[in-house]
Amino acid sequence: MIEGVKIKKLKIIPDERGRLMEILRRDDEIFQNFGQVYMTTAFPGVVKAWHYHKIQTDSFTCIRGKMRLGLCDGREGSPTFGNTEEYVISLANPLLVRIPPEVYHGFKCVSAEEAVVINTVTEPYNYKEPDEYRVDAFDNDIDFDWGK
Repeated sequence: MIEGVKIKKLKIIPDERGRLMEILRRDDEIFQNFGQVYMTTAFPGVVKAWHYHKIQTDSFTCIRGKMRLGLCDGREGSPTFGNTEEYVISLANPLLVRIPPEVYHGFKCVSAEEAVVINTVTEPYNYKEPDEYRVDAFDNDIDFDWGK
């Protein structure tokens, strides 16, 4: 596992009215601090990658459809520098993945329906100086195949 990445297996609690799933609590081991929560989506087959942050930590989950989350450790000096890994997240496999700064990440919608992703981040978005650094999804040095 990439150094600093944390996984929380989420639990869906169904009843006759529907379902409930706690995503992140401030008393969770995986919680750091609160910046903001946002939703992003991808249509079937669409890749939204790669980017990283220098300050912000992300905590991703997928609440509709299915996403294939890719990670690559871009931190020189990290014991897992250059390592890649992936997680397939959906309501059938509910996970929260905490992604530390300088770990490249992106996702692909691998379901027939739009993937809806919730991200809880440690810093509010700074519109004047965004903490976001992008690399092309396919033209890069990251050893990861989005074609699957």
